[in-house]
Amino acid sequence: MSEPSPAPWPRLRLDDWAATRDTLHMWTQIVGKARMAQSPLVNHWWHSTLYVSARGLTTGTFPAGSGMVDVELDLVDHRLLARSSNGGHRGFALEGQSVARFYEQTLEVLTALGVDPVFQPSPNEVDPAVPFAEDTAAREYDGDAAHLFWQQLVRVDRVLGEFRARFAGKVSPVHFYWGSMDMACTRFSGRSAPPHPGGAPNCADWVMVEAYDRELSSCGFWPGGGDEGAFYAYAYPTPEGFVERPVSVGEYSTELGEFVLPYEVAAESDDPEATVLTFLQQTYEAAADLAGWDRAALEVDPGRLDAHRYRRGQDGP
Repeated sequence: MSEPSPAPWPRLRLDDWAATRDTLHMWTQIVGKARMAQSPLVNHWWHSTLYVSARGLTTGTFPAGSGMVDVELDLVDHRLLARSSNGGHRGFALEGQSVARFYEQTLEVLTALGVDPVFQPSPNEVDPAVPFAEDTAAREYDGDAAHLFWQQLVRVDRVLGEFRARFAGKVSPVHFYWGSMDMACTRFSGRSAPPHPGGAPNCADWVMVEAYDRELSSCGFWPGGGDEGAFYAYAYPTPEGFVERPVSVGEYSTELGEFVLPYEVAAESDDPEATVLTFLQQTYEAAADLAGWDRAALEVDPGRLDAHRYRRGQDGP
């Protein structure tokens, strides 16, 4: 019997949801900043990111008073939901509204749950960076498009998680970073890196120095770079020969300064997950080989415990 075909990946053209994408970008910035402001600093800003959940995007738990709070953008029922470890919960509907109104409602919810939401009240890595409270123009929110985008992120989270499992060295969580609105996973060689030059719009250079203070190979997905978004991969610092390294899927973009695989190319392939994994593996190998990483020490077989995994029908516990 032949293997069943992989489930098709969701399709969403950027031109069809650009306004909603920009709205969602601002909302994730506000929620992400709230988590960052309450959490102790973790290297590379890992204390500030969001994560894909079974309903949308979540902060995960973060400190609030003597307890914990989490905030979720539920992209199934289209609500912001916040819950406290003391049993409190608050929320409001996600709908077309100004960024200022979303900001106001989010602060009200957090304050009611005992969070003191003090953070820079304007977006980063965008230009212009209109302060949240002053962004009073009506914003579009297409719930169906937001739901489809989340379904894309579910697929991306799965494939990045599988790729992450192949590495035994220091590696980031698979996370959603609200500054550039992308899913990412970053591997590290263990060596230091030269100070990053910065240059991101409305983002202090020292922020980028903290993010890139170790030699790395990074990959991910963002809703740009293709008709339906794109997977990307880059190295910092960029080793000599990286730009010219051939890959079997995707190509190097001189405009973006990284390897790019359009989402639609992966989605239309016979096996999207395998296509993306090939892109991620080949671009990582380009970075690791050319920079002389100790691959034998840093890589691991993610299936090494399969022989010990319990399977239905086996004897034993």
